[in-house]
Amino acid sequence: MLIWLIDWQSKWVIWVNMCENFSINIRVYYEDTDFSGHVYHGSYVRFFERARTEWLRNLAIYHSELAKQGLAFVVTHMEVDFIRPAHIDDLLKVNVKIISLQGARIILEQKIKRNKEEISKAKIIVALIGSNSRAKRIPKEWHPKLMPE
Repeated sequence: MLIWLIDWQSKWVIWVNMCENFSINIRVYYEDTDFSGHVYHGSYVRFFERARTEWLRNLAIYHSELAKQGLAFVVTHMEVDFIRPAHIDDLLKVNVKIISLQGARIILEQKIKRNKEEISKAKIIVALIGSNSRAKRIPKEWHPKLMPE
């Protein structure tokens, strides 16, 4: 479902999509754990990053091609909830769901599940920047890929 939010006074438009999902499977390795045998909290951030990268690749948006154009996505905000621990050899499903797209920003919801049990979730805001480190509008031709109807 695609929803348009329009504020005529501020002259902004946000696309909101509440149903499209993308996910990848990630196996937990020894290197992902801490001394207690639980997945180290920083590993969850890597898992979220891998899923976002594969989501973009699935849309034919490649970091290597962006770099050639002087573009990059950067994380500007991240809120992570650690709900339950994951352990070595667990097979995790990492989900990416786009919530909104506005100008240079994309707001994402990501979840990590083991079987059907949610173990972590995050709200992540990424922005597209140019080689001068300033925000650049996300190209309009990407909108249909990022926000399918």
